[in-house]
Amino acid sequence: MNARIILVASITLWGLLWSPAHPPALAMDPDGCLTCHQYPGMVTSEDHAGIKLLHIDEDRYLQSAHGKLSCKQCHTVIEKVPHTGDTRVECTTQCHLSDAEKRKVSEVALDEFHRGEQSAIVRLDDPTSCRVCHPLYPHRQNNMVRGLLNLHTGFMVCSVCHLKREKFPDIYYDWNGTETADFIGEPFGTFYNPKLKRASKSQHFLSRISVYTRDQGERKSLMNTWDTAAAHEFKSRQKDLSPVAQKERQAFFHRDISRKEISVACDECHSKDGILDFKALGFDEHISSNLINLNIKGLVTHYKTFYFPQLFEK
Repeated sequence: MNARIILVASITLWGLLWSPAHPPALAMDPDGCLTCHQYPGMVTSEDHAGIKLLHIDEDRYLQSAHGKLSCKQCHTVIEKVPHTGDTRVECTTQCHLSDAEKRKVSEVALDEFHRGEQSAIVRLDDPTSCRVCHPLYPHRQNNMVRGLLNLHTGFMVCSVCHLKREKFPDIYYDWNGTETADFIGEPFGTFYNPKLKRASKSQHFLSRISVYTRDQGERKSLMNTWDTAAAHEFKSRQKDLSPVAQKERQAFFHRDISRKEISVACDECHSKDGILDFKALGFDEHISSNLINLNIKGLVTHYKTFYFPQLFEK
């Protein structure tokens, strides 16, 4: 039960950053699947198949032909989180029982079943050297929290977490203006600097938190764009280089990059002594408090598997 509570509290963080017009009813979700899956931008990266969208818009789902069914009436084999193994849909276990219906179901492309209910960023203008080699959704190794980590794509640049901050004096954090993005489904995220109350919104614009320093009194972005041309050259020649030469070049491009344990990275922002001043970034008192105090670290360090409790059984 404690694991369940921490999971709910942690994922709720993202709901604070784009509040829906009305709170989700979760009426057809007795197992709490939408606790996680209701948030746009929840994506996993797959080596050869691109990205897998995990978001489900509740309102759109409720209006669909299957809107009266709970998730587990179709996803019958899922009993725990993370469910990165067998997540197949069983259409003929509880529904579509006749031979005629089974034949029809066998012809349906289930991979596209929820596409009309999902939202994610599919293209983001990012001129950094990171994006030359790393995909838009870079987190894929940790099965338990990769979807949660990839949610950060729409809110901050890579260097917020992965910069070796000790190498750069006078670091501070601010919004990176607006960047051009394309979405599957409805646009989401912080579409403009929240400190600029009169800034206009656009379905292709969003702002992300970035890292800056002062260079002779001038504001300097620490988004690495100075290595981008060299990164493109390396990528085009990589197969012709020896393993030793490849490793040396990769070390060069990562010279300012810190690879951290997930728990460390989470706690650096989501704690009272975190690196981000949420109030200074324009978030109000309520949101700032929740971003600071949610037990993200506890989620990723103390629990490996979450079994679904039957909280709503009659």
